[in-house]
Amino acid sequence: MPIWSVLVFPALFTAGMSLVDTSDGVLMLGVYGWAFADPVRRLYYNLAITGMSVAVAALVGTVEGFGLVAGELGLAGGAWDAVIAASDNLGTLGFVIVAVFLASWAISVLAYRLMGYDKIGSA
Repeated sequence: MPIWSVLVFPALFTAGMSLVDTSDGVLMLGVYGWAFADPVRRLYYNLAITGMSVAVAALVGTVEGFGLVAGELGLAGGAWDAVIAASDNLGTLGFVIVAVFLASWAISVLAYRLMGYDKIGSA
């Protein structure tokens, strides 16, 4: 295989990462712009996003850890099959995590408005 054919893969990776990082930056600019416009909003948003980040980190770490244990010890059947499947499909789990973060932002905006927090003055 010629070297030029092999070098297309780093170029594709760079293009994909540029797209994903730019999309993430634009999204986070909007989210943080909304959250930091008001001190009360910032407090609730930071608590929610920190809690979700801890839960996601624990979930991914648990799936990876149990997947490693199942793979090394040759465990199979029942829950171990589910753990191995989840560990093998972490890309899908990543998409689910992104969707959950987007949904939580949308729910935060709705809850913030429906509960009347937007009417609380910042003192």
